[in-house]
Amino acid sequence: MAETDIDLGVVTAPSGVLVLGMASWIDYWPQLGRPLSERARAAASTGGGHVHDWVCEMAAVRAAGDRPLMVRASTAASPFDGGPAIAVLEIDLGLPWAGAAGDEPIILGDLPVDRCGMVLGDALALDSWTGDGHPSIDGLADVAYWGGYAEAAHLQFGGDLILRHGGHVRGWLDLPLDDAKKLGDALNDWKGDAQGRGVMVAVDEHTDFHRFNRASWTNPLQIGAIEVADCSVLGINWDSGDHSMRHRGERRFGQVYPVTLQPGPTGQTTMRWTIPPYAPGHDGAE
Repeated sequence: MAETDIDLGVVTAPSGVLVLGMASWIDYWPQLGRPLSERARAAASTGGGHVHDWVCEMAAVRAAGDRPLMVRASTAASPFDGGPAIAVLEIDLGLPWAGAAGDEPIILGDLPVDRCGMVLGDALALDSWTGDGHPSIDGLADVAYWGGYAEAAHLQFGGDLILRHGGHVRGWLDLPLDDAKKLGDALNDWKGDAQGRGVMVAVDEHTDFHRFNRASWTNPLQIGAIEVADCSVLGINWDSGDHSMRHRGERRFGQVYPVTLQPGPTGQTTMRWTIPPYAPGHDGAE
């Protein structure tokens, strides 16, 4: 299954608890009761586990809080376009292996691939995560536009060429929020021809969710590294076509993949999330 091993970077977990969770819902846990960090700490205190409350899911484990934790991936060919897609995600937890003799993996549970990506980071830091729809954390926003009339709009409005996942859009990065909203309104109101056709427009405030997506724009595996509450956090995206063919429907359609603990090559504990090979006819399509 796996074709290539890739170092994705590092995360830090000074609270001693590491979380792999669904990016769509990281900031939604408090609305269901206790904060993410409390639930994660409880799961980690029993050796680690899977936590699921309505639409929110995560796996939480103990991790060394005094060092960077290396993250690696093995890839396999995507059934969508043949490009590399994550097949195995591994995180060195910086703790000695304390499992049973024989090196049998410890099953923590399973997770779906969130269509909005996954987030890997310190449990306490993720309590401050700002998701899509939150206000900008720095008063700035990005504006992008694209479509059949993008070049005509460029003649009138300008805008830089912005590379995103192998393609490009036109737009501006790091604008003051009021300026970004006014520019977005002007682009939405602009008519490129007599039929009133224009361009598609996005005004993205600088939330943590947008920052990790932006950081992934030029990464072949759509990995975005950002700082959240002074902790190194990784965001992990999937190509939308690959998600549609492999992971669509997510938990409702049984598209979930095992999370385990097992010994690493140096005797330390590794968390592993394994996505098995694509099987035609078992894609969970709705």
